[in-house]
Amino acid sequence: MQDAGYVKKAFAGIARRYMLANHVLSLGIDVLWRRKTSRHVAESQPKLILDLATGSGDLARELQRRCPEAKVLGADFSIPMMREAQSHHFQQLVAADGMNLPFQNEAFDVLSVAFGLRNMASWPGALQEMSRVLKPQGRLFVLDFSLPTIPVIRPMYLFYLKNVMPKIAGFITGEQAAYEYLCSSVERFPSGQAMEQLILDSGFKTVKSYRLSLGIASLYIGSK
Repeated sequence: MQDAGYVKKAFAGIARRYMLANHVLSLGIDVLWRRKTSRHVAESQPKLILDLATGSGDLARELQRRCPEAKVLGADFSIPMMREAQSHHFQQLVAADGMNLPFQNEAFDVLSVAFGLRNMASWPGALQEMSRVLKPQGRLFVLDFSLPTIPVIRPMYLFYLKNVMPKIAGFITGEQAAYEYLCSSVERFPSGQAMEQLILDSGFKTVKSYRLSLGIASLYIGSK
């Protein structure tokens, strides 16, 4: 279980500089990860998309650009983060907790969640709620950090994750403790086959995954 109260407070503290910190910490590669995700989303030509844990709206804006005929709705439980999305000209927003979504069953063609599932109170519970609001044949896109499996790269990345990233993010946002928590959550978060199985156990019939940038991030695509 994640500490939802702490996460909400942490994101309120880093909201104003969150997008900048992401770009700096990933050397801008996070932009490419979102573009890849949106290309996969566009393949199914969805009409209604929910971008959960939308934060500053980075993925939601990319989805709207890639799927101009679709309606893209962003949802987040952090009001300060959604204000950042509004400041970047994304307005289709609703305050919502991923553990208890205020939508009817089978409402959306696609649900995306980028770097958000990891911070939800219960990963299985959140995935089951995502499955509930997706239409039959609907598709789930989970983009999040993972750990490289290459023996040489993995220890170097873990050192960067634990010792370097929080300090850089702390300098940018003034909230080092928040990033110490967020970075430590990456190591605890299931990835690869473990995440695939978690998605299958949560109401999805099929799942496939893509390892991005040597496994620093992963994209999981589940279908109901």
